[in-house]
Amino acid sequence: MPETTNYLKHANSNPVQKYLINNFYADVFKILKPLKPLKILDIGCGEGFTLKKLEEKKIGKTLTGIDNSLSAIKTGKKIYPHLDLQKGDVYNLEFTDNEFDIVICTEVLEHLKDPKAAIQEIKRVTKKYILFSVPNEPFFILANLLRGKYFKRLGNHPEHINHWTFFSFPLFLRKQGLIVSKKKYPFAWSVVLVRK
Repeated sequence: MPETTNYLKHANSNPVQKYLINNFYADVFKILKPLKPLKILDIGCGEGFTLKKLEEKKIGKTLTGIDNSLSAIKTGKKIYPHLDLQKGDVYNLEFTDNEFDIVICTEVLEHLKDPKAAIQEIKRVTKKYILFSVPNEPFFILANLLRGKYFKRLGNHPEHINHWTFFSFPLFLRKQGLIVSKKKYPFAWSVVLVRK
């Protein structure tokens, strides 16, 4: 079974990493639960870990995930065969306008060459809400250094080409025509709920 960075992050047995990820999800669920979304799209779903957690928390009735990694989708279908996981492209979503109550896009924008174009496409397929998360810099880089990761890159993850602080990320989203509804900052991420 090929192991992606996302798979390794979620399957890691390190207690500190588990704590940080659980803390991240706790804030995500606090934001999502009151919205009572029925139809959810997870962009960059990886192997389906977030969708599985949403299912366990009884958040959403129809859960769909897309990812550009075919190996992640294949692995996810082996782990969670009942989940709707599809290969997809964030720049060209094969869904109708306003199809989902909420779109989740966690840990994706920092990887994209054109996050502005991706956001416009995400806006198209949601009725109202989008939940984004990105690494909160410089804390994410510092956390990597403290864990002894990416020393040669001064703590910067090799796949991250965009960097935002807790201040600059909501500002960036506002510049894309989105209204910021809620913000949470579980160490070392920024989680922001927006509406169009």
